[in-house]
Amino acid sequence: MSNELIQALNEIERERGIPKEALIEAIKSALNTAYKKNFGVAQNVSVEFNEKSGDVHVYSQKKVVNEVEDPRLEITLPEAQELYPECRVEDMVYVEATPTNFGRIAAQTAKQVVIQKLREAERSLIYQEFREREGEIVTGMVQRMEAKTIYVNLGRTEGIMLPSDQIAGERYEVGQRIKAYIYEVKDTPKGPNIFVSRAHPSFLKRLFELEVPEIYDGIVEIRSIAREAGSRSKISVHSYDDKVDPVGACVGPRGFRVQNVVSELAGEKIDIIRYDKDPKRFIANALSPSKVINVIPSEEDKVARVIVPDYQLSLAIGKEGQNARLAAKLTGWKVDIKNESQYLEEFEDYDSEQDDTSFDEVMESDEVMENEENGEDA
Repeated sequence: MSNELIQALNEIERERGIPKEALIEAIKSALNTAYKKNFGVAQNVSVEFNEKSGDVHVYSQKKVVNEVEDPRLEITLPEAQELYPECRVEDMVYVEATPTNFGRIAAQTAKQVVIQKLREAERSLIYQEFREREGEIVTGMVQRMEAKTIYVNLGRTEGIMLPSDQIAGERYEVGQRIKAYIYEVKDTPKGPNIFVSRAHPSFLKRLFELEVPEIYDGIVEIRSIAREAGSRSKISVHSYDDKVDPVGACVGPRGFRVQNVVSELAGEKIDIIRYDKDPKRFIANALSPSKVINVIPSEEDKVARVIVPDYQLSLAIGKEGQNARLAAKLTGWKVDIKNESQYLEEFEDYDSEQDDTSFDEVMESDEVMENEENGEDA
């Protein structure tokens, strides 16, 4: 151990921001452990580290006695008085007991401590960096695949993409560059775990923010998202500027913006829905591309009965109920879809107080509730 160690600690403090005092305390603790490991724990010893010179000394605490029975724990009065002239029998004194080869052990220990502290500092910096980036999109390279879990190289660390975070039907290959959404960063003893996803609804939102300047600038807002990754998604959008069409802004010239998002999601279909504070219009829009005659909402239980033309029933429900399911997720309303014929049969038993529009009035009104223009089935 020498002054070179102190210089190295000073340099680490300047470049890495690790306090020198913290490193020294860690070295002291490690030196005590190293001594007991190599020379036994019978002696009550203390390892001292000189913070200016880097020298290491081992001191053993011994009891002053007239006759020594255990030289590791006891010392005679004359020997003790050479070090501490005023000491007496039964006093406890410290006597240097630095082993001849302890310098080499101390140097190795100090090196290991410094390396460990550097690793911990690096992990802490990585954790802080990605903790601040939680909720963002990152681009990385597929590094390896283990038990269907994909590990993505993010530069200084790797992201973990669990099977549930992968788009159904999408294939990944080692070396492939992909975009993913950071949805959680955990600090663990082995370093930070960064969980990324391509199936998360917010991944879709962030992609639109990258493609649509109006969303990034706050003129257009994505109010809600309903997504079945790899198959179909619906997003509702609202404009804070009457001159800006939120659906048109998201679709882009010739559909260029939405097609970029669709391409990133391997062809996932996206319906862009105009948000409306009126739940009747919002639910009708959400069922696009199906036409809707009327919507009868019940605020009490958040259930909306939707009437569609007979020939539009299957379109409104969608394949395996997907369109209705996504509309319900998007609006937050449970959707009960009926065609005209079904509604006519059940009308007499239905509690008409939930809506002040009679069936005849519905049928005599315009043909259907006019859906807002949507980028349906993008």
